[in-house]
Amino acid sequence: MAVTKTIDSVSLSIEVQKALDKAGDPIYTKKTFSGIKTDATPENVYAVADAIKGVMEANTRDYFINESSSLANA
Repeated sequence: MAVTKTIDSVSLSIEVQKALDKAGDPIYTKKTFSGIKTDATPENVYAVADAIKGVMEANTRDYFINESSSLANA
């Protein structure tokens, strides 16, 4: 049985600092940007994330690529 995976949508998430906890450690939340091309290279997505980071006031931490895929029995 051959199963194929097709990427339906891709989004970029950036962890953004939103506050500090009682101990003074940063608390992060994710800001998500949808509409990333399904064939975008990781290098290009990283470059876009770095550019977004450059204009944000809050500190950022990690970047994530989120993919939604469908599976089909071919």
